[in-house]
Amino acid sequence: MTTLLLVDDEKNIIELERLYLEKEGYQVEACYDGHTALAKFRALKPAAIILDLMLPGVDGWDVCRRIRQESDVPIIMLTARDQDIDKIVGLELGADDYLTKPFNPRELVARVKAIFRRTSPTPKTQRLSIGDLTMDLDRREATVGKRQLELRAKEFDLLAVFAQNPGIVLTRERLLQIAWGYDFAGETRTVDVHVAHLRKKLANAHTQIETVSGVGYKLVSEQ
Repeated sequence: MTTLLLVDDEKNIIELERLYLEKEGYQVEACYDGHTALAKFRALKPAAIILDLMLPGVDGWDVCRRIRQESDVPIIMLTARDQDIDKIVGLELGADDYLTKPFNPRELVARVKAIFRRTSPTPKTQRLSIGDLTMDLDRREATVGKRQLELRAKEFDLLAVFAQNPGIVLTRERLLQIAWGYDFAGETRTVDVHVAHLRKKLANAHTQIETVSGVGYKLVSEQ
Protein backbone atom coordinates (compact mmCIF):
# COMPACT_ATOMS: atom_id res chain seq x y z
CA MET A 1 0.00 0.00 0.00
CA THR A 2 1.26 3.49 -0.87
CA THR A 3 2.21 5.48 2.23
CA LEU A 4 1.66 9.24 2.48
CA LEU A 5 3.07 11.43 5.25
CA LEU A 6 0.84 14.33 6.31
CA VAL A 7 2.47 17.16 8.26
CA ASP A 8 0.23 19.87 9.73
CA ASP A 9 -0.22 21.41 13.18
CA GLU A 10 -4.01 21.58 12.66
CA LYS A 11 -5.46 18.20 13.61
CA ASN A 12 -8.77 18.91 11.89
CA ILE A 13 -6.92 19.44 8.60
CA ILE A 14 -5.03 16.16 9.10
CA GLU A 15 -8.26 14.28 9.72
CA LEU A 16 -9.92 15.79 6.64
CA GLU A 17 -6.96 14.81 4.48
CA ARG A 18 -6.85 11.35 6.04
CA LEU A 19 -10.56 10.77 5.36
CA TYR A 20 -10.30 11.46 1.64
CA LEU A 21 -6.91 9.87 1.05
CA GLU A 22 -7.72 6.64 2.87
CA LYS A 23 -10.89 6.33 0.78
CA GLU A 24 -8.57 6.23 -2.25
CA GLY A 25 -6.59 3.35 -0.76
CA TYR A 26 -3.56 5.25 0.56
CA GLN A 27 -1.97 4.44 3.90
CA VAL A 28 -1.73 7.69 5.86
CA GLU A 29 0.79 8.58 8.56
CA ALA A 30 0.58 11.96 10.28
CA CYS A 31 2.56 14.27 12.53
CA TYR A 32 2.17 17.81 13.81
CA ASP A 33 5.63 19.43 13.95
CA GLY A 34 8.77 19.72 11.87
CA HIS A 35 11.13 17.66 14.04
CA THR A 36 8.76 14.68 14.04
CA ALA A 37 8.21 15.10 10.30
CA LEU A 38 11.92 14.67 9.59
CA ALA A 39 12.12 11.62 11.86
CA LYS A 40 9.06 9.99 10.27
CA PHE A 41 10.30 10.76 6.76
CA ARG A 42 13.54 8.88 7.48
CA ALA A 43 11.79 5.99 9.23
CA LEU A 44 8.83 5.49 6.90
CA LYS A 45 10.28 6.52 3.52
CA PRO A 46 6.83 7.65 2.33
CA ALA A 47 5.86 7.78 -1.34
CA ALA A 48 4.85 11.45 -1.00
CA ILE A 49 4.63 14.17 1.65
CA ILE A 50 1.89 16.76 2.16
CA LEU A 51 3.60 19.50 4.14
CA ASP A 52 2.25 22.59 5.88
CA LEU A 53 4.52 25.63 6.08
CA MET A 54 3.56 27.03 9.47
CA LEU A 55 4.84 24.34 11.84
CA PRO A 56 6.12 24.56 15.42
CA GLY A 57 9.81 23.89 15.95
CA VAL A 58 11.16 23.50 12.42
CA ASP A 59 9.03 25.29 9.81
CA GLY A 60 7.88 23.73 6.55
CA TRP A 61 10.47 25.52 4.42
CA ASP A 62 13.30 24.07 6.51
CA VAL A 63 11.71 20.62 6.52
CA CYS A 64 11.45 20.75 2.70
CA ARG A 65 15.05 21.91 2.36
CA ARG A 66 16.38 19.14 4.60
CA ILE A 67 14.35 16.44 2.87
CA ARG A 68 15.58 17.62 -0.53
CA GLN A 69 19.16 17.13 0.64
CA GLU A 70 18.36 13.43 1.07
CA SER A 71 15.55 12.52 -1.32
CA ASP A 72 13.48 13.41 -4.39
CA VAL A 73 10.26 12.23 -2.72
CA PRO A 74 7.33 14.31 -4.07
CA ILE A 75 6.31 17.15 -1.73
CA ILE A 76 3.02 19.05 -1.87
CA MET A 77 3.03 22.22 0.22
CA LEU A 78 -0.32 22.90 1.86
CA THR A 79 -0.61 26.26 3.59
CA ALA A 80 -2.73 29.30 4.38
CA ARG A 81 0.02 31.56 2.99
CA ASP A 82 -1.02 32.56 -0.54
CA GLN A 83 1.54 35.25 -1.38
CA ASP A 84 3.47 34.65 -4.60
CA ILE A 85 6.80 34.96 -2.80
CA ASP A 86 5.86 32.11 -0.44
CA LYS A 87 5.01 29.87 -3.38
CA ILE A 88 8.18 30.77 -5.23
CA VAL A 89 10.36 30.11 -2.16
CA GLY A 90 8.67 26.74 -1.66
CA LEU A 91 9.25 25.75 -5.27
CA GLU A 92 12.84 26.98 -5.16
CA LEU A 93 13.44 24.75 -2.13
CA GLY A 94 12.19 21.76 -4.08
CA ALA A 95 8.45 21.44 -3.50
CA ASP A 96 6.63 19.79 -6.40
CA ASP A 97 3.28 21.44 -5.86
CA TYR A 98 1.54 24.09 -3.75
CA LEU A 99 -2.06 24.12 -2.52
CA THR A 100 -3.55 27.04 -0.58
CA LYS A 101 -5.96 26.70 2.35
CA PRO A 102 -8.91 26.58 2.37
CA PHE A 103 -8.86 23.79 -0.19
CA ASN A 104 -11.15 21.21 -1.70
CA PRO A 105 -9.98 17.80 -0.44
CA ARG A 106 -10.89 16.29 -3.80
CA GLU A 107 -8.37 18.62 -5.44
CA LEU A 108 -5.72 17.40 -3.00
CA VAL A 109 -6.51 13.80 -3.97
CA ALA A 110 -6.29 14.74 -7.66
CA ARG A 111 -2.88 16.34 -7.17
CA VAL A 112 -1.55 13.33 -5.28
CA LYS A 113 -2.73 11.03 -8.08
CA ALA A 114 -1.16 13.34 -10.67
CA ILE A 115 2.21 13.15 -8.91
CA PHE A 116 2.13 9.36 -8.96
CA ARG A 117 1.12 9.27 -12.62
CA ARG A 118 4.12 11.41 -13.48
CA THR A 119 6.59 9.34 -11.48
CA SER A 120 5.29 5.85 -12.35
CA PRO A 121 7.42 3.78 -14.75
CA THR A 122 6.50 3.81 -18.43
CA PRO A 123 5.47 0.43 -19.90
CA LYS A 124 8.39 0.31 -22.34
CA THR A 125 11.67 2.09 -22.83
CA GLN A 126 11.26 5.40 -24.59
CA ARG A 127 14.20 7.52 -25.68
CA LEU A 128 14.04 11.11 -26.89
CA SER A 129 16.87 13.02 -28.57
CA ILE A 130 17.17 16.63 -29.65
CA GLY A 131 20.59 18.05 -30.41
CA ASP A 132 22.98 16.94 -27.67
CA LEU A 133 20.14 16.20 -25.24
CA THR A 134 19.04 12.59 -24.77
CA MET A 135 16.28 11.47 -22.40
CA ASP A 136 15.45 7.91 -21.36
CA LEU A 137 11.86 8.13 -20.10
CA ASP A 138 11.88 4.61 -18.68
CA ARG A 139 15.03 5.07 -16.61
CA ARG A 140 14.20 8.75 -16.03
CA GLU A 141 17.70 9.76 -17.06
CA ALA A 142 18.80 12.77 -19.11
CA THR A 143 22.21 13.46 -20.60
CA VAL A 144 23.84 16.29 -22.51
CA GLY A 145 26.59 14.70 -24.53
CA LYS A 146 28.27 12.43 -21.99
CA ARG A 147 27.21 14.54 -19.00
CA GLN A 148 24.31 13.21 -16.97
CA LEU A 149 21.92 15.87 -15.71
CA GLU A 150 20.93 15.80 -12.04
CA LEU A 151 17.21 16.56 -12.31
CA ARG A 152 14.50 16.59 -9.71
CA ALA A 153 11.31 14.70 -10.55
CA LYS A 154 9.36 17.72 -11.74
CA GLU A 155 12.32 19.12 -13.70
CA PHE A 156 12.58 15.82 -15.58
CA ASP A 157 8.84 15.82 -16.32
CA LEU A 158 8.96 19.36 -17.67
CA LEU A 159 12.06 18.76 -19.79
CA ALA A 160 10.42 15.62 -21.21
CA VAL A 161 7.43 17.69 -22.36
CA PHE A 162 9.79 20.06 -24.19
CA ALA A 163 11.73 17.15 -25.71
CA GLN A 164 8.50 15.57 -26.95
CA ASN A 165 7.61 18.86 -28.66
CA PRO A 166 10.94 20.15 -30.08
CA GLY A 167 10.74 23.60 -31.62
CA ILE A 168 7.07 23.97 -30.68
CA VAL A 169 6.05 26.99 -28.61
CA LEU A 170 4.26 25.83 -25.46
CA THR A 171 2.32 28.22 -23.26
CA ARG A 172 2.80 28.15 -19.51
CA GLU A 173 -0.79 26.96 -19.12
CA ARG A 174 -0.20 24.08 -21.53
CA LEU A 175 3.01 23.09 -19.78
CA LEU A 176 1.20 23.04 -16.45
CA GLN A 177 -1.58 20.92 -17.89
CA ILE A 178 0.81 18.34 -19.36
CA ALA A 179 3.67 18.20 -16.85
CA TRP A 180 1.60 18.70 -13.70
CA GLY A 181 -1.25 16.52 -14.91
CA TYR A 182 -4.13 18.91 -14.18
CA ASP A 183 -5.21 22.52 -14.64
CA PHE A 184 -3.14 24.71 -12.34
CA ALA A 185 -4.71 28.05 -13.30
CA GLY A 186 -3.19 31.18 -11.87
CA GLU A 187 0.10 29.56 -10.88
CA THR A 188 2.16 30.01 -14.04
CA ARG A 189 5.15 31.20 -12.03
CA THR A 190 5.63 27.54 -11.18
CA VAL A 191 6.73 26.99 -14.78
CA ASP A 192 9.08 29.98 -14.72
CA VAL A 193 10.82 28.68 -11.58
CA HIS A 194 11.33 25.21 -13.03
CA VAL A 195 12.48 26.58 -16.41
CA ALA A 196 15.07 28.70 -14.59
CA HIS A 197 16.36 25.56 -12.86
CA LEU A 198 16.53 23.67 -16.15
CA ARG A 199 18.39 26.48 -17.88
CA LYS A 200 21.10 26.37 -15.22
CA LYS A 201 21.45 22.63 -15.66
CA LEU A 202 21.53 22.94 -19.46
CA ALA A 203 24.30 25.56 -19.29
CA ASN A 204 26.85 25.13 -22.11
CA ALA A 205 24.59 22.63 -23.90
CA HIS A 206 23.66 23.08 -27.56
CA THR A 207 20.03 22.44 -26.63
CA GLN A 208 18.31 25.28 -24.78
CA ILE A 209 14.90 26.48 -23.64
CA GLU A 210 14.05 29.77 -25.34
CA THR A 211 11.49 32.32 -24.18
CA VAL A 212 8.87 33.37 -26.72
CA SER A 213 7.81 36.77 -25.43
CA GLY A 214 4.19 36.97 -24.39
CA VAL A 215 3.54 33.34 -25.26
CA GLY A 216 5.69 30.75 -23.49
CA TYR A 217 8.77 28.61 -24.14
CA LYS A 218 10.23 26.22 -26.70
CA LEU A 219 13.14 23.78 -26.79
CA VAL A 220 15.62 24.40 -29.60
CA SER A 221 18.95 22.94 -30.67
CA GLU A 222 21.89 24.67 -32.31
CA GLN A 223 23.07 21.37 -33.78
